[in-house]
Amino acid sequence: MRYFPAMHHVVALIRPPQSTFELACTAQVFGIKRSGLPTRYAFGVCTERPGRVATHAGYDMLVTDGLDALDRADTVVVPGWLPTGEPPSPAVIEALRRAHSCGARVVSICSGVFALAHAGLLDGRRATTHWGLADELAARFPHIRVDPDVLYVDHGDVATSAGAGAGFDLCMHLVRTDQGARYAAHIARTMVMPPHREGGQLQYSAPPHPGQIGDTLAPTGFL
Repeated sequence: MRYFPAMHHVVALIRPPQSTFELACTAQVFGIKRSGLPTRYAFGVCTERPGRVATHAGYDMLVTDGLDALDRADTVVVPGWLPTGEPPSPAVIEALRRAHSCGARVVSICSGVFALAHAGLLDGRRATTHWGLADELAARFPHIRVDPDVLYVDHGDVATSAGAGAGFDLCMHLVRTDQGARYAAHIARTMVMPPHREGGQLQYSAPPHPGQIGDTLAPTGFL
């Protein structure tokens, strides 16, 4: 188990338009105070240009912290990076590299892996992302060993997850690593979700005979 100071600072780096579910995964795990559980995480959000940040959900967020917040982070999370074809600015790349070099754990959820890839934090390493983005990631960053079949990959200092739902799995894995199984299980119980899924599980199982899938429940016996 890794041990941190009493308060572990988690900062999510977002960009417009932000995917709200991936950000919510991080906030729900690290940013909620829970009855009967000591608070060991402080959670914040930052962006390159503080102010109104548009989201894919049709509303804007007000983010007041800039990239300097990453300098105070113990863990940096990039909860999605869309569109994937737009690389981070030099300032964002430098901020990610600086945070990592100063000892912060850098984590991506789903498409957020592209930001880490541009920063060079995954060169020569195994990483994952949503299965629908894996080919693009491998083609654009041949120095990364892309594994499209797993839920998450954790190297200790850098971690990546598959699609948005796997972001919960990775965040819970990090809590389990930081604080132990009992602490993680308490968080999972409040969210009514499984306390732990191994990162090596497949992202999804393809139907064996896609042509047999119809729009009726008749074969199940239900109307």
